[in-house]
Amino acid sequence: MAEYDLTSRIAPLLDRHLVFPLLEFLQMLQLYPEEQILKAKIELLNNTNMVDYAMDIHKSLYHTEDVPQDMVDRRAEVVARLKALEEAAAPLVSFLQNPSSVQELRADKQYNLQLLNDRYQIGPDQIEALYQYAKFQFECGNYSGAADYLYQYRALCSNNERSLSALWGKLAAEILMQNWDIALEELNRLKEIIDSKTFSSPMNQMQNRIWLMHWSLFIFFNHDNGRTQIIDLFNQDKYLNAIQTNAPHLLRYLAAAFIVNKRRRPQFKDFIKVIQPDQYSYKDPITEFLACVYINYDFDGAQKKMRECETVILNDPFLGKRVEDGKFSTIPLRDEFLENARLFIFETYCRIHQRIDMGVLAEKLNLNYEEAERWIVNLIRSSKLDAKIDSEMGTVIMEPNHPNVYEQLIDHTKALSGRTYKLVSQLMEHAQPQAAR
Repeated sequence: MAEYDLTSRIAPLLDRHLVFPLLEFLQMLQLYPEEQILKAKIELLNNTNMVDYAMDIHKSLYHTEDVPQDMVDRRAEVVARLKALEEAAAPLVSFLQNPSSVQELRADKQYNLQLLNDRYQIGPDQIEALYQYAKFQFECGNYSGAADYLYQYRALCSNNERSLSALWGKLAAEILMQNWDIALEELNRLKEIIDSKTFSSPMNQMQNRIWLMHWSLFIFFNHDNGRTQIIDLFNQDKYLNAIQTNAPHLLRYLAAAFIVNKRRRPQFKDFIKVIQPDQYSYKDPITEFLACVYINYDFDGAQKKMRECETVILNDPFLGKRVEDGKFSTIPLRDEFLENARLFIFETYCRIHQRIDMGVLAEKLNLNYEEAERWIVNLIRSSKLDAKIDSEMGTVIMEPNHPNVYEQLIDHTKALSGRTYKLVSQLMEHAQPQAAR
């Protein structure tokens, strides 16, 4: 399964603290040797202030109660630095902890800065100290304190670049605390800033979109409405272009979301067109399954890929299993995925066959004969499928379903209108920089 593990691709695009949950997952899964995972953890921790955690891992890795002197010295440095930053930020922290004082603040940042300076002798140095203190707290693993201070810092900060950095930190902290609703709000704030026309440069903008999509995986596969929202974000032209150009491995997650999400079927047709050319740059059992069903009509291949997909999902930290209290907890996505994957095979197979042998269909669906018969009966009842089962002949008979000409015309008109809108938007975007020159 290491062949399909995306950790090495995803980790460089995450804050190092966000990599720890992935390593914890791999460690529980025993996908790699224990020693290799522990060494990776220590390497990550070397650039954080989580010295106690690093010491514990060192003891586990080398089976000793002793730790290197440089770790002991590093711990003393961290404690001293934390105390110094705490003292520097103390005036502003004291102000923010006083509810009656905070009530004096307004939405106007300039007013707030003037108020702090005139009445409380709090100036830019103390505001900068609050940022450094919050950042240091984050590096120490105190995500709750960091999130609070970064939120308060953004309310006072007038530097757009530094405010953006604080927002990234706040998002990471909320993800690590598993506050999915708040994390989603911060994600949407970041998206709005990244997509704004005032963002620095197109290349920087694309890089930020790639970072945002990778960080969003934690949210979308834990939030109640995440599987719909990942489609709304990833399937936008600008984000899809970034995926195709720099991060094609994210197609796994977009494909999985489409398969389990019945409400996004109209967009799904366009997504299939995206997969076809990208087969040459990136292959994944989940994307290959869709290619087998909708591009190559290779149902034997789809059956094989469906089995591979199940294994991939169960071994993917976002799609398959979560570690809770040291134990694996299977989330429903696997069952939904397999159910919908069978439906995709059945629907496509039925379009090109009028009479289908039940035994053959059971094989295509990875079910035994009785399971396949029950599954198809339930499907016919629930989805108003124009089909019937001939039990004596052991076949499924599809009723002819001629497409409505008017519905076809409406669909084509909508598609043409959508493509025209996208083209006009792209032309306007290119025209504005030219006019500015």
